[in-house]
Amino acid sequence: MSFLIRHISHAADGREIVRTATVAGDRIVIGRASESDVHLADLAVEARHAQVEQVAPGRIVVTLIDGVGFDLEGRSVARAEIDADHGGELRIGGHRISIGRDGDAVSLSVARVAEAARSRDEATLFTLRGLLPGKRISAWGYALLILAAFLAWPIYSFATYQGVKERPAGFQADQSWSSGKLSLAHAKLENDCQACHQQPFVAVRDDSCIACHDDAHQHAPAARLAAARAEPDLAGKARLMVAGAFNRPQWRCVECHIEHEGAKAMPPTPQRFCADCHDGLDKRLTDTAILNASDFGTDHPQFRPAVLVRPGGPHPLVRRVSLDARPVENNGLKFPHALHLSKTNGVARMAQTMMQEQGFGQSLVCKDCHVPDATGTRFQPVAMEKDCAMCHSLAYDEVGGTIRTLRHGQPAQVIADLRAYYRSSEPARPINLGGMARRRPGDAPAARTVADYAAAASFRPSRADEAIRAVFSKGGACYDCHSVDVPNHGSSDFRIRPVTQLGRFMGKGWFSHDAHRTESCESCHAAPKSDSANDLLLPGIATCRECHGGESARADVPSSCAMCHDYHADEGAPWLARQRAARDKGRRNHPAGRRDEGSGVRGK
Repeated sequence: MSFLIRHISHAADGREIVRTATVAGDRIVIGRASESDVHLADLAVEARHAQVEQVAPGRIVVTLIDGVGFDLEGRSVARAEIDADHGGELRIGGHRISIGRDGDAVSLSVARVAEAARSRDEATLFTLRGLLPGKRISAWGYALLILAAFLAWPIYSFATYQGVKERPAGFQADQSWSSGKLSLAHAKLENDCQACHQQPFVAVRDDSCIACHDDAHQHAPAARLAAARAEPDLAGKARLMVAGAFNRPQWRCVECHIEHEGAKAMPPTPQRFCADCHDGLDKRLTDTAILNASDFGTDHPQFRPAVLVRPGGPHPLVRRVSLDARPVENNGLKFPHALHLSKTNGVARMAQTMMQEQGFGQSLVCKDCHVPDATGTRFQPVAMEKDCAMCHSLAYDEVGGTIRTLRHGQPAQVIADLRAYYRSSEPARPINLGGMARRRPGDAPAARTVADYAAAASFRPSRADEAIRAVFSKGGACYDCHSVDVPNHGSSDFRIRPVTQLGRFMGKGWFSHDAHRTESCESCHAAPKSDSANDLLLPGIATCRECHGGESARADVPSSCAMCHDYHADEGAPWLARQRAARDKGRRNHPAGRRDEGSGVRGK
């Protein structure tokens, strides 16, 4: 058994279109569902509306499955029997189904009733055309409403409050032009648009920024900046033309310091603003000494620290030298780090004797002498009196329980004190400032008297000149740490060469030790292997790249130019470094973010 299904439709010119399908079997389903054997796209038809079954040759039974029924010969029924030889007509929704016989098959001819009229009715069934104005009137009305609400009203609001110090509280119409909240740094200007937007339809000018940031300065002279910038590509030139047409001049403050990005810290300057000039800079500024750089991870020169060439004075002579050249510095000291950081020599045993008094460990470590400054960024200068004298004593006499010491840093005063010591007559106890005659580290002055020092001395001068020579010669208190200028034979005018400790080697960049407090000193500085004070114990760029990559690198610490460099460079930290430090400080102060990190101060 089979069914022959004909779908009849009409073209726009009235031609009849018939699509035929044959379904084998003795049962078919009529419905709106796409999988129905007779698919009727009509909202009045259920998904499975009726079933047509051939119960005997030529005998058809139509049964309602779901819905309100169907019409048979004008009567609404839920079940109907039809003789295929005589035929019958069903009406389901907006469709007419004629049932008959076509050879051995039962035929169903499906046609939509008044198809064109019904299509028009469905198109207007849910329309509100009669209740609203026409499309043209609506379009013009909405356009005028938008212009009034977002152009005329804001202009009026801006003009009304022009020159007013403080605008009234509440919503002002020109706030609809704002693209977002101001950053936390400018939050106090949230209700004072005129502080930056001083003229209607004029982009923010640098004068508005400098009115508050009067200490900001140019990165370089304006002519040099203009010459350093790379020529924009075709797309860049097009953007400049559009910006010029809308009165937006190039190279304003706000191009780097982006505002209205949300109530948070102002986002750092993207790296591309730096690369615009510093990528290929030597080709545009042929006289520059600045090396090309565009990305820390892939295109950045080796560090060039300021290395001491001649110490002393308020302005010691320094020279920038690449670390690839393995530079050495002349700081005026004789200080072998390896000797003081050894874990097995006499210095380590000295540290053990002072473990309780000074808080040392089994040997000296970096923090025993290098104490962070108040900012945690750098370190306080190493001073003889607080850092060295505990081991390298300058005591030479005891008067009534008071220990007399030589004046550190004043060689002329040292010579005068020694001459005064021997002035009247030869002392009962000779002076003890040579080699082994020093006070044992860790002992208080009262624990071992000067007489004890004298008894242990290998050299006991009896005259002032000999004592002075002993202090400034090999094995003496001054000679071991300082470079001494020896006078002509017979003279006692010894001089100490100047000493300078640089507090900052990277004058053009920024580095914070506080940000690296979780790392050990030896992971970056090879101090335990340094046998000379002239060794420049600075890590190269390869060491930094073990953690730091470029701005978009997949590294432990993606690092943009702004992390270490500031456009408005000064002695302070770059803006991004200050923001990071403030965020880290807040995290450490929060109870959930605290952790035991140690202060790095001796004895703690």
